[in-house]
Formats: sequence, C-alpha cells, structure tokens
Amino acid sequence: MNPSSQSKRATAQLHNRSKNHQRRRRRRLIKFPHLFVIPALVFIISFETESTSAASPLGPIIFKKRMASRSNNSPQSASVLKELKETIQTQAREIEQLKAEIKKQSITQKSTAAAASVSHGGHGAPAGEEDVAHYLKKPFFLVSLQRVGWLGIFLTSLSMTALIMNVFEETLEKHIELAYFVPLLAGHGGNTGGQTVGTVLSALSAGTVKPHDAARVVMKEAMAGVMSGLILGSLVSPIAFKVLGVSFHVALVLFFTLPLVSMVASTLGSLIPFACVLLGLDPSVIAAPAMTSIVDVTGLMSYFLIANHIFKFYGLEL
Repeated sequence: MNPSSQSKRATAQLHNRSKNHQRRRRRRLIKFPHLFVIPALVFIISFETESTSAASPLGPIIFKKRMASRSNNSPQSASVLKELKETIQTQAREIEQLKAEIKKQSITQKSTAAAASVSHGGHGAPAGEEDVAHYLKKPFFLVSLQRVGWLGIFLTSLSMTALIMNVFEETLEKHIELAYFVPLLAGHGGNTGGQTVGTVLSALSAGTVKPHDAARVVMKEAMAGVMSGLILGSLVSPIAFKVLGVSFHVALVLFFTLPLVSMVASTLGSLIPFACVLLGLDPSVIAAPAMTSIVDVTGLMSYFLIANHIFKFYGLEL
C-alpha cells in the first residue's frame, strides 16, 4: 500500500474515534442531566438568597440568626441566650407587679366610691349613686330606715326657718315685698350647693381629689360661689326693680344677699363631703340634705339681717 493512503486512513480513524467519543459524552449529559444541573442550581439559589438577605433592611438580622444557628455551641451564643432569658423573666415580673397594682387600685376605688351625681332641684332629695347590685337586692324598708334618721335630723333643723320668720314678722308686715324672694333664695342656695356637692363627690369617687386637698377645694368653691352670686345678683336685682316693680331697697337687699348665699352654699357643699369621708360616713346620703338644711337657715337669716341694715341706713321704718 501506498504510505500516503495509510496516513489518510489513520487520520480518518482518529477523526471517527473523536467523533464517537463526543457523541458518547453528549449522550451521558442528556441521559443524566441532574448530576450537573441540580448542584449548580442549588449553589446559585443559596448564593442569591444570602446576598439579597444581606442587602435588605432585615438582612443583617437574618444573617446574624443564620450565623448564630451555625455556631450554637459557641460561648458567645450561650451568653446571648442567657441574657435574653433574664430579660424575659424581668419583664414577666414587671407585668405581674403592674397587674397587682391595677387590681389594688380597682378594689380601693370600689370600696371608697361615693355617689358621683346629686340631683338637687330646690329642696329635692339627693340621688346617690350606689352599687347597683347591692341596691337592687336591698328591700325598700331597709332603704327607708337607712335614710329616715338623717332626714328627721335635717327636718328638725329646717324648722328653724319658721322660727326666723316669726322673729322678723314685723319687718315682713311692713315690707311685704321681702316675702316674695324667700323661695327664690332658698331654691338658689340648694341649687348652688347641690352643684358643688356633685362636683366634689365625683372628684372623690374618681380619685382626682384626696382628703388632704380639702382646704384648697373649699377655698376655690367659695370664690366661685361669690363670683356666681355677684353675676346673678347684678341680673336679678334690676329685673326685680324694673320689671316686677319692687322697691329699690328690696332690690338692693337681693343684690347683696345672693353672693352671700352662693358663697355659703358652695363652701358647705364642698366641706361636708370631706367631713363625711373623714368621719367614715356615707356622703351620698348626708352631704346634700345637710347642706340644704344649713343653707336654708343661714340664707334666710342673712336675708333679713341685710334687709334690716339697709332699711336702717335709708331711715326706713322696721
């Protein structure tokens, strides 16, 4: 054979062998792709998640958690876990203490709560806000017996008004116009004192005012009573003089009496609830009727005494 033809055959065989080898390799890749593709995908996904978690706002936290989970046996992770446990335990203790304090405050408020609202129109009886469940279970005769004692005492004190009217009978006969405003002054004293009693009882029930605040509250209410009396006196006196046609002297008596009655009613309306609390009595039962009785007597006495002084000043017959 020609040597050139032999070399050509050899090169052709080598070429065919390389082609066959490449075909076999391709067949292996097609037949078993998971041997190469799956590990590559796992590597790419894990790398991308770690890079994105580190770049996100929560990335450092997630990365730290992962690093901590990989090194659980390190002393640093053990100290961190210990500190977290201690923090959780201290917070649990603080929560229990807060719950106990809230429970104590609710118990004390329930035990010391008095009636917050007092409806007092003129000489109306006080409407105490009592515990509803206890009040509904109590029979009517026990409620009556609980109140009738104090009402009898206050009724006796109100009889002093008849004695005052008897003392100033001659003045009333000569100046009958004074009798027109006796119910007005009595009703105004009850209304003013009733408002003050309701305000003070509400403050005591809510705990915003304590017994040691008594002097401050009484001074404040007295000044408020004087101011409200001056405002009402400056309105009522001209109306009585111009519209009702009463004499100037009686209108002047009315102007000076209204601030005094307002001050007395506000002072007593704020003082009596504190006195009841200090003495261990129920202010919702005692405060309003006691205030009404005292204000009626003192207001009527002040009214006639002021009238006598003004009539004497103008030289009028008493």
